[in-house]
Amino acid sequence: MTVSTSLDADRPLEAAEAAPERGLSMDTLLCHAGRHPEQHSGAVNVPVFHASTILFPTLDALSAKGEAKVRYGRRGTPTTHALEEAVTALEGAEGTVLTPSGAMAITISLLAHARPGAHFLIPDNVYGPCRHACTEILQPMGVEVSYYDPTVGIDALIRDETALVWLEAPGSQTFEMPDLRAIAATARARGAVTVIDNTWSGGVFLRPLELGIDISLQAGTKYLCGHSDVMSGVIACGTGHHTRIRDFAARLGACVGPDDAYLVLRGMRTLSVRLRQHHEAGLAVARWLQSRPEVKRVMHPGLPQDPGHALWQRDFTGASGLFGFVLHPVERPQLARMLDGLKLYGMGSSWGGFESLLIPTDPAKLRSATDWAPGGQSMRIHVGLEDPADLIADLEAGLERLK
Repeated sequence: MTVSTSLDADRPLEAAEAAPERGLSMDTLLCHAGRHPEQHSGAVNVPVFHASTILFPTLDALSAKGEAKVRYGRRGTPTTHALEEAVTALEGAEGTVLTPSGAMAITISLLAHARPGAHFLIPDNVYGPCRHACTEILQPMGVEVSYYDPTVGIDALIRDETALVWLEAPGSQTFEMPDLRAIAATARARGAVTVIDNTWSGGVFLRPLELGIDISLQAGTKYLCGHSDVMSGVIACGTGHHTRIRDFAARLGACVGPDDAYLVLRGMRTLSVRLRQHHEAGLAVARWLQSRPEVKRVMHPGLPQDPGHALWQRDFTGASGLFGFVLHPVERPQLARMLDGLKLYGMGSSWGGFESLLIPTDPAKLRSATDWAPGGQSMRIHVGLEDPADLIADLEAGLERLK
């Protein structure tokens, strides 16, 4: 079996060539951002600071503790500050706020802009916990929420009272690609804040703040960490938004443990290298799935046949390992035979780690403004760092069991 990992001829991978900060390439930036060996006895990596109480040597210093960068463990330590600095450099932000999970990053970003009578626009393919936060937290507080078709945009739905517009690129489970530039421009012209869930790109393949989006968040659990052993969220804030998000998170008591921050920092050092492998292997598996008679459709914006390909090609420098596909109609016992016998793909809720995953999905139950009727069984696949030839062989055996 021959497996091609070559990229589209008209779309070279550009992650290493991007120059996001201080004239440095992304690879170099990720190796150095947030590191200050001279402050830590020459240690290459920032140490893990376990601290709650911070002592001040004089009464004057205690009185001025609000001016100190480290003043109480909940407000941050050198370990968490290093991660904030690294993410700020990665995303090109004014500043970054850390949270204990991606879900909390979402909730804080929503709540910080919520008030009775405000109107929020949310894409209909939004990540489930974001929709749940809107339904179960925002709406009872008096925030009106409207869901929009991400492929159409917000022009017909935005109002004077619209305070926030949410974005995902691509969308959860079904991977539609919105026109980020157009939506951001419309929102800004009407005075609405834009927030994007940028987890799919890892911050390497998309820099939303450069497109006019105000806030970019990620589940650091996924690609930033990359090893499936940390819960983490990060909120990278564009100019004028950091203070509001930082203060709101502090008043909620949101804080991150130093061990988790250290592990996310450690994962970020290899982020661009890992994402290049996810990109190449993911496209190889996606192309192979396109050739299979059992597969009705592959949902991957990096494929030229995908409806969102042109927008992806314009705004992104690569694709991660997460995408979807639709099987022709199958019964549950057939699907179980396929999935239960896989040797290299796990079945689990997360993604972004080194390991490959494959699960069935049911996007229809999370839609209210658009219809999802693909004519078969939807699947979500995460292509990890294994050899794509081995991953394809495992899938091939699974599809044979499906028959």
